[in-house]
Amino acid sequence: MRAQTSQPVHEIIATRRSPRSLDGTAKIEEADLLAILEAGRWAPSANNGQPWRFIVARPGDESFEKMMEVLNPTNASWAKNSLAFIFTLGKTTNQNGEPYADYQFDCGLAVAQMSFEIHHRGFVAHQMAGYDKVKAREAFEIPADLVPLVIVAIGKQDSPEKLEGALFERETAARVRKPMDELVISGI
Repeated sequence: MRAQTSQPVHEIIATRRSPRSLDGTAKIEEADLLAILEAGRWAPSANNGQPWRFIVARPGDESFEKMMEVLNPTNASWAKNSLAFIFTLGKTTNQNGEPYADYQFDCGLAVAQMSFEIHHRGFVAHQMAGYDKVKAREAFEIPADLVPLVIVAIGKQDSPEKLEGALFERETAARVRKPMDELVISGI
């Protein structure tokens, strides 16, 4: 379903969604995953600091099982059909060991670029903050200078009818955004 934008935007932006109904029988090639990670690698970052770090997990490997264990129950109920997860971590210090004040912003840019590449390759992405960060830190032995940020589920969209209740309602709801005049404070 295409978003009803107030101005023309790139087709990937207009048609991108974060679905929950995923086809667990689909496949993703390693070349696609590498290209998705490459898109994130080339995201802009303050002083070229590149604070993002990624943990990739695919069904059948130990990391995938760990991801499923740290997700909240609602996310786990549908994310089990993901073709891969990319867990994004943020490095909180720069190359000099000083605080990297904008690491979350930069990591967000990397996730956004990966999301566009995912969509461009015919897959869908769903970014999740609904997971236990303490459990994730323990499960993946994440060092203190890295902060768990977001888990991106990658999949092939499936029929919304495979979901029930609130998940079905969210899956079939129209995409909406606040109006432009609520977001742009001045300048236009």
